[in-house]
Amino acid sequence: MGDTLLALSIPVLVFASGIWAAGETWWRRRHPAPPSPYTHQAARLAGRATLVEAEQIVDGAYTSLGTLYTGSTDLRVPATRVGPEAAGGRDRERPAPAPARTSR
Repeated sequence: MGDTLLALSIPVLVFASGIWAAGETWWRRRHPAPPSPYTHQAARLAGRATLVEAEQIVDGAYTSLGTLYTGSTDLRVPATRVGPEAAGGRDRERPAPAPARTSR
């Protein structure tokens, strides 16, 4: 009789653990745990640290390589405003034509 109870206890244990898992899944879906503020805070801090590090890398690269692109030691980028008047419209004067070339 002892061997029979031992043999039947394994399927009963598997069945009971399946019922337990299904009940726990149902309960967790109905009652989700609130998000941890420490996780969100850590993600925000890591994002800020990454942003600061990226800004330092870009600033360092611009400082060391900026003169190659601007041709001067002035590293300020000029602010330009391009509007419809700068592009030239119908009411703007036409530019003078280029002088014709003569072949010799």
